[in-house]
Amino acid sequence: MSKLGTLGARLHHGEIGYDFVKNRKIWYGVSILITITAILGLAVRGLHMGIEFQGGAVFTTPKNMSVSVATAEGYAEDASGHDAIVQKLGDGTMRIQVAGIDTQTSDKIKDTLAEDLKVDAEQINAELVGPSWGEQIANKAWQGLGIFMILVVIYLAIAFEWRMALAAFVALIHDITITVGIYALVGFEVTPGTVIGLLTILGYSLYDTVVVFDSLKEQTKDITKQTRWTYSEIANRSINSTLVRSINTTVVALLPVAGLLFIGGGVLGAGMLNDISLSLFVGLAAGAYSSIFIATPLVADLKELEPSMKSLKKRVMAKRAQGGDAEEPQTVAAAGGDDDDEPDDAAPAVVGPRSQPASRTRGRGRPSGKRR
Repeated sequence: MSKLGTLGARLHHGEIGYDFVKNRKIWYGVSILITITAILGLAVRGLHMGIEFQGGAVFTTPKNMSVSVATAEGYAEDASGHDAIVQKLGDGTMRIQVAGIDTQTSDKIKDTLAEDLKVDAEQINAELVGPSWGEQIANKAWQGLGIFMILVVIYLAIAFEWRMALAAFVALIHDITITVGIYALVGFEVTPGTVIGLLTILGYSLYDTVVVFDSLKEQTKDITKQTRWTYSEIANRSINSTLVRSINTTVVALLPVAGLLFIGGGVLGAGMLNDISLSLFVGLAAGAYSSIFIATPLVADLKELEPSMKSLKKRVMAKRAQGGDAEEPQTVAAAGGDDDDEPDDAAPAVVGPRSQPASRTRGRGRPSGKRR
């Protein structure tokens, strides 16, 4: 843990770092490839909509049934002529879902199931779900998503600038597309829990992005008054200075969600946990990725198109050409470093937090710390 803290401090002060912005074309390519795969999966396989969205019937059996889930699923499919989903609940009952049937058909399936399962028909509880209810949920979800997107773009445009708002919007679309595409590829059932999970990840996706944007905004004040750093290099410093915090918060958020998904849904067989946990797990991971590899590099690309930033970049490059390697950022495959090597004729403006290490011998042995 101490090593991680030391690494975070060194990243924050720019002593080491990785050049995320310089390698942005790689990250863009990876994201495009993943997004295309997700869209193809969505187009080919489609989403497996739950009964709440299709309509149908839900049958609940008595406790401690002697038949297995696979056997009950076969009985339900034979009785209904439709695909059935069977889940064993924690109290020992079975929940059997059959989509696309009406009330009259539901009664016949109930009687057939009671005969196959060797129980009284009165012991099986049947509930009919209309498709209009699921349609209302879907419409409200889309409305909520649209309102959320509009408010986010307006807020970021006011708090930061329109380029950051656009980059955050692209990152959100990226995260949602990947999450929905993976849902289609995996084949999990889409339920109201899935919708809740998708809406929840939007906030997590924006968290890291806003943290980096806030650091970037602070470090680029009066950027044109200096000739040491380009906008892209400062953007890269902002990513590195918040990198460890982003990793820590993402890992802490992923651990309980992974427990729900892999232990609760996989090992214990609580299938209903998969609905929300998969969307949360994929969305959290995609959100952390997009804030580091997509949103901030995209802002740097947009800013570098400004005439003032182009002029700054020319001046920085010209000064480095005159001064040799002394003006190059100190890196480990990246931008970063100390400012102590800056020549006396460098611009006085300071961009971002800078650390000036004190002399090791200054004031040694003198209580006042003053030189004689």
